[in-house]
Amino acid sequence: MRIHLLVLDGVFDLGLAALTDTLSTANALAGSLEQPPAPIEVTLVGVRRRVRTAQGLTVPVVPVHGVQNPDVVLMPALGAKMPDTLAARLACADVADAVVALQQWSGAGAAVGAACTGTFLLAESALLDGQRATTSWWLAPMFRQRYPRVLLDDSRMLVNSAGFTTAGAALAHLDLALSIVRSCSPTLAALAARYLLVEARGSQAEFVIPDHLAHADPVVQRFEGWARRQLAHGFSLAEAAVATGTSERTLARRLQGVLGRSPLSYFQDLRVERAVHLLRTSTDSVDQIAAQIGYSDGVTLRALLRRKLGRGVRELRAGG
Repeated sequence: MRIHLLVLDGVFDLGLAALTDTLSTANALAGSLEQPPAPIEVTLVGVRRRVRTAQGLTVPVVPVHGVQNPDVVLMPALGAKMPDTLAARLACADVADAVVALQQWSGAGAAVGAACTGTFLLAESALLDGQRATTSWWLAPMFRQRYPRVLLDDSRMLVNSAGFTTAGAALAHLDLALSIVRSCSPTLAALAARYLLVEARGSQAEFVIPDHLAHADPVVQRFEGWARRQLAHGFSLAEAAVATGTSERTLARRLQGVLGRSPLSYFQDLRVERAVHLLRTSTDSVDQIAAQIGYSDGVTLRALLRRKLGRGVRELRAGG
């Protein structure tokens, strides 16, 4: 399998290292299998001759015009991690050149993957239009506003669609690399994950800080403040609209546009956040915690935590 890592100036050091080290670990372990897959050939490719990481390390790259068409192209994160710096970085000329390369490789049949802020560069190419994707959870509002044609599910750690794989924040680079290994050998991917101590994790939901997302829009921010005060009393869309000074329809539209959630779904996210905090910092019973966030019993809370986070009460308390 021939894999190109498309590396732009200011690449996120951890992301680049996670991809290269995971793939090289898989190569090193392949010989221990009874039926090893073909070797993975990794080439660092750039649209500029000189590329440095965000920490100033020089990256030896091969020019995009000097390589064969790959089987897979992977885009590690850019070093710009916040909306304002990321928007400025995406306006640079090398991004436009990288977009052209991605379009050409994809058109020639290559599978394309990206992680963290690298998903923005992939979305810039319009290749993700109409496709399901994920991105770094704290950049989801910016992603939705910038790429409304992409079907974003930022709760997922990894999303596969037709010819494309996107991964969430930072260490999701590991998940992206392992998914590529898994496509040629599930056994080798499982072995590499064990050596790298990578646990199965399908969701970013447990890591999300809801009020950080809410600050992307004043109406959403007002709703978030109201919702936190109402957790023990229950949800009412009509009351929420009055409290935020807008109509029910406008409130629902703004939350969908910024967070990709309905008001009730975001209200439940806040309930989950509060419940996890109480599970990890108090000795209250599950029934007592359920009452504090508006549920009549712990059974409903347990089901909500399992549905939203994929983890049970015992696991969450053990992680506190």
